[in-house]
Amino acid sequence: MNPNPLSEPYYLLHFLTFFSYLITRSSATSLLSPHLIHRLFYREIQAVLAFALLATYKIVRDETWEAFISNMLFFAKIFLVAISLIMDYHLALWYMVVFSVIYLVTQPPAFEGLGTSSKLTPLQLETLLTEGNTSRFWLVEFRALCSSACIHASRCFPELSITYSNKNLSFGIVDLGLFPNAAEKFGISLSGGMDQLPTYILFENATEVTRFPEWDYEAKASHPPVTKRVLSRHFELDRHLLGYVKS
Repeated sequence: MNPNPLSEPYYLLHFLTFFSYLITRSSATSLLSPHLIHRLFYREIQAVLAFALLATYKIVRDETWEAFISNMLFFAKIFLVAISLIMDYHLALWYMVVFSVIYLVTQPPAFEGLGTSSKLTPLQLETLLTEGNTSRFWLVEFRALCSSACIHASRCFPELSITYSNKNLSFGIVDLGLFPNAAEKFGISLSGGMDQLPTYILFENATEVTRFPEWDYEAKASHPPVTKRVLSRHFELDRHLLGYVKS
């Protein structure tokens, strides 16, 4: 992640929005009745405790910081709107509008590391697969960084490449946001947007072995979210690594 996350517009705008609640809260104290102030303080304590419990749970469950921060921002928005409703519903509506605007004009930054994977153009990938003078297997991530799903999963693939890449298995990344016309060549449809991304395909000597997700148009949400554990199990990366060590 960026060592200074507040330099990213997405995080800076969220920080300023949450900070504005403290200013609004202190300014409204003199205008609210004692009963309402007591009720508001009680709900704030409940929200902080609930947020802390959720953070403890998610930091254990989520594999990447990107996914953890995204989830915690989502919960924080819900709590902020709910608490604002106690003061004034106009304030809650204002926060909903602000968060909607942030969602429309910014996006969270993706993980920038590559691990031992290589950024490839579709032509470079096709050349590597057809010439066959590199690795026997290529595991390729097809992504587009305008997709929130791709951003959330952006750390998984580089970290897997550090653990599992060897002379028999290489990792590559193709950005279909830059080369959308190449999607159809690899059996990926972008006609409905970026719903099929990220897609991971394992090639053996230029032949596709398997992919994730195995797209089902009748059940678009049937596949599990992308995690290192899911990808490792689906592509049997431990078996590939063990086979390389034995050879």
